[in-house]
Amino acid sequence: MIMNCLDMEGVVVPEIWIAFAEETGIASFRITTRDEPDYDKLMRYRLELLRHHKLGIREIQETISHIDPLPGAREFLDELRSFSQAVIVSDTFTQFARPLMQKLGNPTLLCNELVIGDDGYISDFRMRAAHSKLTTVKAFQAMGYETLAVGDSYNDLEMLLASKTGVLFRSTEQIRKDYPDLPTADTYPQLLAVIRQAMAE
Repeated sequence: MIMNCLDMEGVVVPEIWIAFAEETGIASFRITTRDEPDYDKLMRYRLELLRHHKLGIREIQETISHIDPLPGAREFLDELRSFSQAVIVSDTFTQFARPLMQKLGNPTLLCNELVIGDDGYISDFRMRAAHSKLTTVKAFQAMGYETLAVGDSYNDLEMLLASKTGVLFRSTEQIRKDYPDLPTADTYPQLLAVIRQAMAE
């Protein structure tokens, strides 16, 4: 049995923080896990930026309300779930992801939580577990599943490398160069073909 573990941002929806950078005009928010491998360091940096600019959850959720899934993502998920099981495994937060999941037909999402004060400012974040994506695929494997993982960034590599098949989807040239043994895909039909082939092996 195969469990497909899909990253969220960059795989089925656009990068939330890049959209937020564009909406606020603050270019520093454009840094993502494609640029900074240390997710804890990246989130601490983002929280400092939010405090400095006096921005809170309301402003981020307003940006998210304007974000749609990547073109073809809903159809890709519908087709994938017609012949296999799939779950979204993300380092994002429930307060960000809920409206996006609705637009994708409410796939199962495993992610994290923000700590938000009464004033609407984000004071901290709670990860489900250390190395949460790796922990997730190992948990599925412990339940008897083989895992197939799809991601685009540095923070996806642990779950890709620990899975039966790990696929880089629309990843950077540097990551592709650093991990030449990982199969790649740039379109959803290509990704479905890689998944079907992996399932047949």
